[in-house]
Amino acid sequence: MESSRKILLFGANGQVGHALLAMLPALGEVVACTRADVDLADRGALDNAMRALVDRVQPAMIVNAAAYTAVDRAESEPEVAETVNAFAPRAMARAAQDAGACLVHISTDYVFDGEKTGAYIETDPTNPLSVYGATKLRGEQAIALDCARHLILRTSWVFGAHGGNFLKTMLKLAQERDSLRVVADQHGAPTAAALIARSIVTMLGAVAAQPATDARWGLYHLTAGGETSWHGYARYAISRARALGWPIRVADDAIAPITTADYPVAARRPANSRLDTDRIRRAFGLELPDWRAGVDEVLSALQCQQTS
Repeated sequence: MESSRKILLFGANGQVGHALLAMLPALGEVVACTRADVDLADRGALDNAMRALVDRVQPAMIVNAAAYTAVDRAESEPEVAETVNAFAPRAMARAAQDAGACLVHISTDYVFDGEKTGAYIETDPTNPLSVYGATKLRGEQAIALDCARHLILRTSWVFGAHGGNFLKTMLKLAQERDSLRVVADQHGAPTAAALIARSIVTMLGAVAAQPATDARWGLYHLTAGGETSWHGYARYAISRARALGWPIRVADDAIAPITTADYPVAARRPANSRLDTDRIRRAFGLELPDWRAGVDEVLSALQCQQTS
């Protein structure tokens, strides 16, 4: 792919966006959008501002890693969540279509209700339980309708060395407390931001220059391999950190499993967030290692940050 091709990136300050900022230059020149370019929460100005930005940058690819991800706060701020998660992707899709660019969009397991017994496939019925999940679903639908060359990637339980996430919260609390209580009846696959970014680079490298008739455009599930609960995730991460010499205070047997009902929050979460990744692995030949490998990589990165 020609290095002169431009890639317009939204959400560069987030976990996945930060990883993409480091990896996307392999495909071309990356232009990271800032709030000064387009305020994704300003519904009234979105369409015009997005078209003006795309006209100015002339990207071959647009990658949207931006989202309103405050799941519980979204219950009391539905209009803001709707604007960022649904209206902004629609504006990107329309601008991309008009400019002949392709669009990559990151979505979520929260579009499902978690009632299925096995892992969800892309064609399973959606039924979001929260404002966050509902607005992300509407973003997916808008992109599918308005941009022919699109990749929508549903992922779950994202973490990385950059930004805030469950992993870093658990590691902090494990160094401060004698005991922890962690939800054990929600299941999914913790997925490293770096894995998502690497996968996007591979996928774009394969299809960015292809026409809308290429069967690889569309909706995919993208998560790490394996599955666990939040409790199992916390226990593994804390145990590995202890083995690496972190000053862990909490004992392994003091990390207690609790139910979702024991930890009430504003937004309902799906009990089953497992996503089947067979389609994306077959279409693009992706290797999606077990979630523990991603945790190990991030722990090593965090340890390097602490010692540097």
